[in-house]
Amino acid sequence: MKKEMLINVLQPEESRIAIVEDGVLEELYVERTSIENFAGNIYKGRVVNIEPSIQAVFVDFGVGRNGFLHVSDVEYQYYKHLLSESERGDAEKNHNSKFNERTSRNKPPIQDIFQRGSEVLVQVIKEGIGNKGPTLSTYISIPGRYLVLMPGLNRLGVSRKIADEDVRRNLRKILRGLSPPEGLGFIVRTAGVDRSEKDLQRDMNYLLRLWKTIVRRIEKTSAPIDIYEESDIVIRTIRDIYSNNIDAIWIDGEESYKRTRDFMKVVMPKHVDSVKLFEGKEPLFHTYKIEEEIDRIQSRHVPLPGGAALVIDQTEALVAIDVNSGSFRAGGNDAEKSAYQVNMRAAEEIARQIRLRDLGGVIVNDFIDMRDERHRRGVERKLRECVERDRARTKVLRISQFGLIEMTRQRIRPSLRRSIYEDCPCCNGTGQVKTAESMAIEVMRALMTASAHADVTEVKVELHQQVADYLINKKRREMTDLEEEYGVVVHVHTAINVGPSHLHVRCFNDNGAAVKGAEIKN
Repeated sequence: MKKEMLINVLQPEESRIAIVEDGVLEELYVERTSIENFAGNIYKGRVVNIEPSIQAVFVDFGVGRNGFLHVSDVEYQYYKHLLSESERGDAEKNHNSKFNERTSRNKPPIQDIFQRGSEVLVQVIKEGIGNKGPTLSTYISIPGRYLVLMPGLNRLGVSRKIADEDVRRNLRKILRGLSPPEGLGFIVRTAGVDRSEKDLQRDMNYLLRLWKTIVRRIEKTSAPIDIYEESDIVIRTIRDIYSNNIDAIWIDGEESYKRTRDFMKVVMPKHVDSVKLFEGKEPLFHTYKIEEEIDRIQSRHVPLPGGAALVIDQTEALVAIDVNSGSFRAGGNDAEKSAYQVNMRAAEEIARQIRLRDLGGVIVNDFIDMRDERHRRGVERKLRECVERDRARTKVLRISQFGLIEMTRQRIRPSLRRSIYEDCPCCNGTGQVKTAESMAIEVMRALMTASAHADVTEVKVELHQQVADYLINKKRREMTDLEEEYGVVVHVHTAINVGPSHLHVRCFNDNGAAVKGAEIKN
């Protein structure tokens, strides 16, 4: 299998990174310079509001939007002084028992931990979505290539994604042999498997130098201020995703190419030659024939082999994915067999689409109903297997009696769709607008309301072209009757660059002056 990383940075406003396996797009990362990205950044913030009812505080960390910090994300160092000796021993033991443990159990109320004006070191763990501000945590983690530095935890560990117990024991042994400083915790990442002690030592030294720089900045500055910013998308993605099974990294920008090679020389000197400058005349993504596939990512309808399809609808609360059999038919017209084959193909594509679209939160998959319990469990297992390669944390529930599989996926930033698209100003994101007939009926009601005003003698109505045409052709008699009944003159005007629901009614008196309180605007 040929696996390549394609990095497109020719447009200064946007950077795109694609992972392609045998010509098939498997992962896509997009970052716009116009959209600020805070995830992973560390800030020294100040508590500006305390909400005991939800056990959370809002923190001003200097970006113009307050962040949300829940008590479950408050690290032990902030409340240990509030505990008794026995409580402190239990809390410290529990605190160091698991990395990344998030719980509000056995913690004091947040109103006792913080006061307005309290300074707190926080890291953004989730971007703000819609009207919600970014989600913060005091559990600081700084990723390197093979290790993650966690300053608040005095313990060494191994990523939970590394399942082999022998490998885990060996990595812990190597990590202890590096003699990390007291009071700092380290985790070996999955990329650290099969790496030499020298590689891990180099990564630890880099993280320790970085942490010393951060500590000096914390001591010298007052909140709110940024302390540490994550690398740009190119360096960040290579650091987190690059592995030995990637044959080449193609970059179409010379500056990014040089910067990436310099980064590789520091963290992965043996793999510098895998970074290559793309100098073709045709754009990089067009050369690999994935530009059209990227465009299809935003489509609601995703075709499957054999005539079946997925329909993906993204709402505020969840993502609904419906599996349609379409024209797919298994041999022998066996309905159960057809449903099983479609669902197995759909499970693979669902996992891929979720990664490509960066969908998060609650996801409900509506598979075609199957009666055979073996088939139901088979589809369930297939979906679990396919989401295992996802870097975001996922949890898949068992298939329900209605053929639904509910799952959750870690949401770190808004989905690709929400980052690139905006709600249509005509339909306000619903995907539908009123018909010309519906608008014409609404216009007639508005004209009756405006004409009934005592001082109105002239009414000017501004509409979309199609609505105006319908009104003049189908409602001419009714408009004439209205003019005679109310003693007014109605003028219909069309407007350009407006949506089908546009309606603006202005009213005037005998002197040609606008009548206050009679204007209607939609």
